[in-house]
Order: sequence, then C-alpha cells, then structure tokens
Amino acid sequence: MIVIFLGPPGAGKGTQCKFIVDNFGLKHLSSGDILRRERSQGTELGKKAQSFMDSGQLVPDDLIVAMMMKEIASCGNVSGFVFDGFPRTIGQAKELDKAMAQAGKKIDVVLNLQVDDSLLEERVCGRRSCLKCGAAYHVKYMPPKVAEQCDNGCGPLNQRADDTAETVQNRIKTYHAQTAPLVKYYSAQGNVKSVNGNVAIEEVTTSLKAVLDKVKG
Repeated sequence: MIVIFLGPPGAGKGTQCKFIVDNFGLKHLSSGDILRRERSQGTELGKKAQSFMDSGQLVPDDLIVAMMMKEIASCGNVSGFVFDGFPRTIGQAKELDKAMAQAGKKIDVVLNLQVDDSLLEERVCGRRSCLKCGAAYHVKYMPPKVAEQCDNGCGPLNQRADDTAETVQNRIKTYHAQTAPLVKYYSAQGNVKSVNGNVAIEEVTTSLKAVLDKVKG
C-alpha cells in the first residue's frame, strides 16, 4: 500500500504518520529528510541538488522524485510507503506518477487531513520539545508537569524559532496555495480521502485507520 499524506503545519501529521507506520508496516518517506541525507552523504543526486541550492534555485521536481524513487528501490520488500510532505506541487505529483508507472506501482490513497486555520496557529505556537531527550509537549494539549520544564529533569524546554504566529500564518498560506491544486489533481484520479483533523488525536487516528483498513482490504 502506497499512501500520500497531506496536512497543514500543526495538523498533527507527525503523530498520525507514526501510527500509520507502526500499525500498517509502512515505511515513512520524508522528502526533506531524504534530501538532507543525500546532500550530507555527497551522493550524485545530492551533489546535483546542492548545486541548485547553492545558486539560490529550487531543486527541480524531477530530481526530488528521483531521490524518492531511489529510496523506494533501496527498501527491499516492505509492505508499502507513506509519503510525508511530498509531493508539494502539481509538477512533483506528475513526475511521481510517471516514475511510479515506470516502476509498476501506483498511489493507493491520498489522505487529506483537514484542520481549521484558527486551530493550527494555537497548535503550532504551543509546541515545545526537550533538546536533550527529545520529549515532545504542548502547553495546552500535552503540558509538562512543571511549566516549560522537561518531565525527565533535563531542564528548560525549547520552542522552535519558526513556531511563531507570523511564521505559522505564512506557512499556512503557502500550504493552501500548494495543496488545493494537489487535492483537485488527485481527486480527479478518485483516490483522495479527507479526514477531519479538528477533533481529538484518538478520533483522528480512528478515522485514518478506518480509511486505510478499507484500502488495504
């Protein structure tokens, strides 16, 4: 089963991705993570990507897709994949479709996690994490025992520099501009399933599981 997971910043996609990976045996594929690894390892694809980035240009869609397909080919006999944060544009979606067809594969379902913009800002700006042990918190939904302090005794919690109201609003606008066309593109193929992300984490998980159980058959 091959899944594309769309969701705005702060929608809880990371939490739900982990559930999908753990419960359906899928491999998590993040375009950002793979791009950073290819660059750090100095692979041929990584060097090509770096040349565009060094000159201030966007990495071409076909190069990003090539990295993703290389990752898929190297995974062996896994039961499937969940694409996280990819594709981001119609161009990437079309390149992915071509590459998938050449590999004899197809996208089984596109999960569209929908959350009201008013909730996204609250969710993102309230995120905290411990840089020492990696524990994650939220000031409202998952607060530490002592405000702004890690429960594991590591000290003060960290807030990401880009988890500010202004930055979040810009990220949300960018997401809507990029994703609305993607939803329309995949809807035309008949494989988009929208899930309400405004509700509690457990309810979102239940909805996603129902969709994926049906796709898996």
